[in-house]
Amino acid sequence: MRIDLHCHSTASDGTDTPAELVRNAAAAGLDVVALTDHDSTRGYAEAIAALPHGLTLVTGAELSCRIDGISMHMLAYLFDPDEPALLAERELVRDDRVPRARGMVARLNDLGVPVTWEQVARIAGDGSVGRPHVATALVELGVVPTVSDAFSQDWLSDGGRAYVAKHETDPFEAIRLVKAAGGVTVFAHPAASKRGRTVPESVIAELATAGLDGIEVDHMDHDDDTRARLRGLAADLGLLVTGSSDYHGSRKTCVLGEYTTDPEVYGEITRRATGAFPVPGAGGV
Repeated sequence: MRIDLHCHSTASDGTDTPAELVRNAAAAGLDVVALTDHDSTRGYAEAIAALPHGLTLVTGAELSCRIDGISMHMLAYLFDPDEPALLAERELVRDDRVPRARGMVARLNDLGVPVTWEQVARIAGDGSVGRPHVATALVELGVVPTVSDAFSQDWLSDGGRAYVAKHETDPFEAIRLVKAAGGVTVFAHPAASKRGRTVPESVIAELATAGLDGIEVDHMDHDDDTRARLRGLAADLGLLVTGSSDYHGSRKTCVLGEYTTDPEVYGEITRRATGAFPVPGAGGV
């Protein structure tokens, strides 16, 4: 089985619609794909309706969190999307995305970059607007060559010249909320240092004690030495180890199935979840 547990659609900052994502996942030879848009579950219905035979969909989300001033992302799988407390928290995060993006546009204007809110809104479309959409605008204007290059101290990385903070959930609270909604939590790309400061291993140990289920080890932002270190940490803490592409369509260079999760780990994730269940493909529409 080929299992990719971290993918995005146009419901947040990917360039594939949810329907295109599942079709492309099947074409890439995946058996299981997770839809994990940022703080959003809006793509579920479309992805399920288009799900091809032979492909299983894991519903999820990537939750925006922050601890001790460090931004981090928590992958949540197979939770009840209608559970009131977790829904309210996701909406709080999403509602803060627009004023934050407008604030980044204003800071860029102050830096002499002629980006407009209308341009960013066009790029975001119906998705949850975020830094990748602002980064894409910078690429369109020729300010940076790629989206990744926009995530620097010169521009949009944490603490960068055009960075604006938004509401982000405390990760211990995120774990509690996801667990209460019947879901499973995995710390996304925990050592992606090129994105900014990373959470110390001592904090990961505290998160494990609080109920964190796993860490995403095999990821494009982790080199071989980092992956080996994280595998050792996971073993010490009794955490599951996942691998994922973090696919965003054409917005990033990663491809579907570039990194995958062991079928036994996937089986354990599904065993732990009680809020929702994987959806087998019915042929799509």
